Amino acid sequence: MQHSTLRQCGHRPWPLPPGPWVMEQRWEQLLFAHWRYPAGLVRPLVPESLPLDLWEGAAWVSVVPFVMRGVRARCTPALPWLSAFAELNVRTYVTVGGKPGVYFFSLDAANPVAVRTARRWFHLPYFDADMRIAQRGEQVRYRSRRTHRYAPPAELGVAYQPVGYPFIAQPGTLEHFLAERYCLYSVRPDGQVMRGEIHHPPWVLQQAEATFTTNSMLAAAGLPQPEVAPLLHVAADQRVIVWAPKVCAGD
Repeated sequence: MQHSTLRQCGHRPWPLPPGPWVMEQRWEQLLFAHWRYPAGLVRPLVPESLPLDLWEGAAWVSVVPFVMRGVRARCTPALPWLSAFAELNVRTYVTVGGKPGVYFFSLDAANPVAVRTARRWFHLPYFDADMRIAQRGEQVRYRSRRTHRYAPPAELGVAYQPVGYPFIAQPGTLEHFLAERYCLYSVRPDGQVMRGEIHHPPWVLQQAEATFTTNSMLAAAGLPQPEVAPLLHVAADQRVIVWAPKVCAGD
């Protein structure tokens, strides 16, 4: 899979990173639920060393439930009991050194090994969670309850499905701003900014509808409950290559 993925590079905003990739993943059954927030509400929740990336003066925060499959380190097989699990991200958008990326308020996962590995290696706020997923036709039902000791409680219950034709977001659109991100950022305890580069083909998105039965993910991140409906998209799957995180020296 990685060879065909790495050949699709023309859409990237900057060249592939130097050095060998370290991990391969496949993301499936994704929902992107995006909410617009005043930048002043989001700014205090993000480390000062990470400038917010705004769209028309506003910040955006996204809740993204999905399924991980085929997770494996380079030169190793995907192990059945480690390579497939549900995950749920809450993120906003930042940019460092001219490279727009994402900053995670939280990442919940139903895999204790993945949680502890990512917390140590990527310095990311991963949390243990009890997750349940069911699919009937095109509809996905997703439930998550955070179980991580001493972490803020957070739950998500949502049913989602596509309602539009597949499309690839075009540069200059809000959809492209939100979807086409090729790195993540975190800040180490010593204050150093870390960048983790990734690569994937362009997202194939569809407009979606969703019914939320519970959603305290935003409140757990310190944000007020939104008063308007989110911008919704789904994606069936995505192939992803990951590089080791590095300090943003000189950015």
